[in-house]
Amino acid sequence: MRQVFTGLLFAALTCAVASCNRNSAGQQSAGSVPSSSTQFFSVTGLVKELKQDGKTVVIQHEEIPNYMQAMTMPFEVRNSNELAGLQPGDQVSFRMLVTDKDGWIDQVRKFGSTNMTPEPPRDPFRRVRFVEPLNVGDPMPDYVFTNELGQVIHLADFHGQALAFTFIYTRCPFPNFCPRMSSNFADAYKRLSSAPEAPQNWRLLSISFDPEHDKPEVLRSHAKRYEYGTNHWSFVTGALIDIDAITEQFGLMYPREGVGFNHNLRTVVVDAQGKVQKVFTGNEWKVEELVAEIVKAATAK
Repeated sequence: MRQVFTGLLFAALTCAVASCNRNSAGQQSAGSVPSSSTQFFSVTGLVKELKQDGKTVVIQHEEIPNYMQAMTMPFEVRNSNELAGLQPGDQVSFRMLVTDKDGWIDQVRKFGSTNMTPEPPRDPFRRVRFVEPLNVGDPMPDYVFTNELGQVIHLADFHGQALAFTFIYTRCPFPNFCPRMSSNFADAYKRLSSAPEAPQNWRLLSISFDPEHDKPEVLRSHAKRYEYGTNHWSFVTGALIDIDAITEQFGLMYPREGVGFNHNLRTVVVDAQGKVQKVFTGNEWKVEELVAEIVKAATAK
């Protein structure tokens, strides 16, 4: 009977999500040309790396007035020809386009080149814990965090619940990164909260890796953007030694760049028995995939 119920629940949620996706797909197709709400910025920078996917370039860019501090970060292009012939060390100009939920670059032009200099050494005195990588099926260790209400919470507190967490920092400006993770969590929260057949034993955590800035009051202000409920979603941070440990276990890197971070992305689902069920890498996973994993995780026995 439990298997039948779970199957029906998956079907109901999949049906609802498919309908939502058809609407989203139509909007995306219609919006492939920049809309009137798109912001445009002219930027210059230094190419640091070209990713193997052929559409991502890491650029150390100048300050973008009224939008972003100078930092090093990956940018995507819609047309891979934009990156043809580029090499690390090339000086480039480009146009950055930003919408509420997306960002990319085009009109990439090389205007010079320079020798790459080694990165400065990192602070050798940062305390770290030795941890092993975590894979699907591994038990999730207990970590201690402080939430946006100033309350101390343990991951062990959520045993018996499906737990999904992602990593952010509140000052992250580019919509493809932390804002997309939070927006996806907000959509998942709404779908799980409104579906009549959805499980009740689930929890979302947005974990900040910027504890120096993202104090509880900052997290509380940030959380208000997403019309969330504290019964199912918390914004947390913790001691840097613990943040370093949990991010390392899932392969998330976040070297500091000025006031920001040059970071990658990880989103993790832990089942109700406390075992890692799914690790999403990058930013291209879909909300319906996360919802399905949470529903599955909630039924783990």
